[in-house]
Amino acid sequence: MSVFATISMVVLIGYQTYDVARADYGMDRPEAAFQLGLLGLVQFIPIFLLTPVAGIAADRFDRRMVVMAANLTDSCIAVALAVFTYQDALTLPILFSLAALHGAARVFNGPALSAIIPNLVPPRLLPRGIALGYISWQMGTIIGPAFGGILFESSPSMPHFISAGLLVMSAGLIMTIRPIRAKQEGPPVHPFRQIILGFQFVTGQRFLLGCITLDLFAVLLAGATALLPIYARDILNVGADGLGFMRGAMAAGAAPMALFLSFKPIENNVGAKMLWSVAIFGAGTIAFGLSRDFYLSLALLTLLGATDMISMFIRSSLVQLNTPDTMRGRVSSISGLAISASNELGEMQSGIAAALLGATGAVVFGGAGAIFVTLAWAFLFPEIRKAKTFSSKYLDDPPTGNSPEDPLTDATREKTK
Repeated sequence: MSVFATISMVVLIGYQTYDVARADYGMDRPEAAFQLGLLGLVQFIPIFLLTPVAGIAADRFDRRMVVMAANLTDSCIAVALAVFTYQDALTLPILFSLAALHGAARVFNGPALSAIIPNLVPPRLLPRGIALGYISWQMGTIIGPAFGGILFESSPSMPHFISAGLLVMSAGLIMTIRPIRAKQEGPPVHPFRQIILGFQFVTGQRFLLGCITLDLFAVLLAGATALLPIYARDILNVGADGLGFMRGAMAAGAAPMALFLSFKPIENNVGAKMLWSVAIFGAGTIAFGLSRDFYLSLALLTLLGATDMISMFIRSSLVQLNTPDTMRGRVSSISGLAISASNELGEMQSGIAAALLGATGAVVFGGAGAIFVTLAWAFLFPEIRKAKTFSSKYLDDPPTGNSPEDPLTDATREKTK
């Protein structure tokens, strides 16, 4: 429900920003494309600033309460969007302000929600559990934008009202899970020290660092989703309902892949398969940028969704399986920061590139960049290329060290070196 609501809301914010810039402010296509880049930036700034705080919140408080608060905040944003849309009073400052507030809510939702899964699923089933979680996420991603886009054509405010109601229901449903708080062992640690330990842990694990940064730079360059409003409105001429189907097409490719991975998870050569999936993602992005047929574009977006799901599945499994529960919120927040940077900053990069190179040039350039990054990471982080299977360091056995709160001590510090 929350994904259905938030993805629908975010897609329509992008469309409304581009439409308001063109229709109300009289901007030409490059100028309006630049506004989409700014929209991504204003969403990323609160994510960047609040990521350390969100990680600590997920590790110190009841994770259900953190998720509930984030969903209720997003519900208020949806109500505001609905009211302003109904009154035909939307302006770029209003859209940017609400997008920034959504970024703040999202940064708390992600780490807490992802950290809950390992507390509910046995370690040996965690990759399958992550895949099942992605199925529900992708289903919401498929239905939300398509439903919101179709409904927007007849009643522009109604999709936002529906999103608000779904987010309230989601907040209630998360509370039906038993209370979940991260294990707190050993003496209390100052929050600032906790932040440092989280970053030390990630930077000390080259394999995890390589996986996280690969996704960061590849999607940062190859993220074409920010420019979909341009393709929908001015290139493919399919309008808001077509935009909804285009955003849903990626999820339509990701959901069956997630279902397949839940029954037959990847178990061998996980590193090489992740690299290949990112490279194919880049090639598919190039093809999408050059396409001028709506149905071909949908097919290519479906391919992008399937390959992106493989990469996310491998990366998420590795992060969760190789992180102690006492730090899972912080590590998830760092991983989430990389994902958000690749998405929101990717939108800014796409908007600026589209203003300079045109929408097609920006998408093609980004896809080529993703392929280059994949090749570079295969040599800079040979641990990724050589990885054969998933392994769990902390879910089967507790981490060694003077304090479970600090995994960078004793034997683990030597292993990190």
